[in-house]
Amino acid sequence: MDLGLKNKVAVITGASVGIGLAVAHGFAAEGAHVVMAARQGERLSEEAKGVGSKHGVRTLPVACDVATPEGAAALIAAVEKFGGCDILINNAGSGSNETIMEAPDSKWQDYWELHVMAAVRLARGLAPMMKRRGGGAILHNASICAVQPLWYEPIYNVTKAALMMFSKTLANEVVKDNIRVNCINPGLILTPDWVKTAKQLTANSGGDYQGYLQGVADEHAPIKRFGSPEELANFFVFLCSERASYSVGSTYFVDGGMLKAV
Repeated sequence: MDLGLKNKVAVITGASVGIGLAVAHGFAAEGAHVVMAARQGERLSEEAKGVGSKHGVRTLPVACDVATPEGAAALIAAVEKFGGCDILINNAGSGSNETIMEAPDSKWQDYWELHVMAAVRLARGLAPMMKRRGGGAILHNASICAVQPLWYEPIYNVTKAALMMFSKTLANEVVKDNIRVNCINPGLILTPDWVKTAKQLTANSGGDYQGYLQGVADEHAPIKRFGSPEELANFFVFLCSERASYSVGSTYFVDGGMLKAV
C-alpha cells in the first residue's frame, strides 16, 4: 500500500529512543524526511544518522527540551530552516510515581509542561507551516492511562487525559486548514524504560526481569504480551498518511485488549 508519504517532512519529539525512534524509522521507510528532537544530543545525532543512512532520507537532529518554551521555540525555528513540515508527532513524555497527597506543585507543573504545553506550543508554531504547504497531520501519543488510570501515577494519568482533550479540541480548530489531528492511547509497549524498571525491581530477587514483564502482560493485556515500538509505529505512520484521510479528532487504542470498557 502506498501511503503517500514520500518527501513529506515529519517532526518527531522524544525521537532518540523507544517509540519515537521507531516512529522515525517508520516514516523514513516510507520515504519521508524526519526532524528528530530529543534532549540528549549525542545519542540523537547518532540515531538520526542511522535513520538517514538506512532509508536514504534527510534527517535533522535537534537537541532541545520541548517541555520548555525555549526548547519548543528552538525546534520550531529549526523546522522553519528545514523548509517546514507536514506532520508533527508529539511523543515526548515520561511516566511518574507519586501520590496525590504527597506530590508537590512543582512535579505537577513539570508534567503539565511536558505532556500538554509542549504540544500546545508546537501546534502554534508548526500548524501555520503545514497550512502553507497545503495541510498536514498532527498525532499525539497519550496513553491508555488517560482513561484507565494506574494507581501509582496520578500526575501521568491526569496530564495524559488533558493531552487527549487538547488533541480533540485542536482537531476541531485546524481541520479547516486541511490539518488532521488525532490521538493514540497505547497500552503496554516494550520500551527501554520498561526493561530498565523491570531490571531494577528484580535485581534483589534473582534478576528475572523477563518473567516480571510477562507477569505484567498476563495481568493487564488479554493478548498476553507487550507490543513492540515498531508495531505501534506502524499505526502512527498510517494515521498520518493520506490513506487515513477521513480520520479527524479521534482517539485510538493500541493496547492488546487492555482497555476494559467499550
